[in-house]
Amino acid sequence: MQAAGTIQYGYVRDVALPFEEAIAKTEAVLKTEGFGVLCQIDVQAKLKEKLGVDFPRYVILGACNPPIAYQALQQEINLGLLLPCNVVVYEQGGAVRVGAVDAVKLLSVVGNGAMDGMARQVNEKLRRAIDSVAA
Repeated sequence: MQAAGTIQYGYVRDVALPFEEAIAKTEAVLKTEGFGVLCQIDVQAKLKEKLGVDFPRYVILGACNPPIAYQALQQEINLGLLLPCNVVVYEQGGAVRVGAVDAVKLLSVVGNGAMDGMARQVNEKLRRAIDSVAA
């Protein structure tokens, strides 16, 4: 079992909220940081439907900050392969956790230095959102 905190490819915090409330608060704070949620994937339901297996509650939110995405796509048209930024809400070991991808690490695969500032800006916004949910 992996602990919450900064992981190699993201940032995860435990939250003192019920699962559904954590999803709602995460969506709300993402909005205050300029992100819209483009999609919501219920991993638990999909794994049950497709494989017949039980899995803890786990939701992936596809978050997009339109101004930053537009700017980034102007630099790298194929960046859509890496978008949107994933934010997760899940249960593990009796805890509810919220996390976000590390945009700096994710965009490092592009190899375009012009993306660095945008990636740092996305990370700041995502981490602020995660910290707000955990507060």
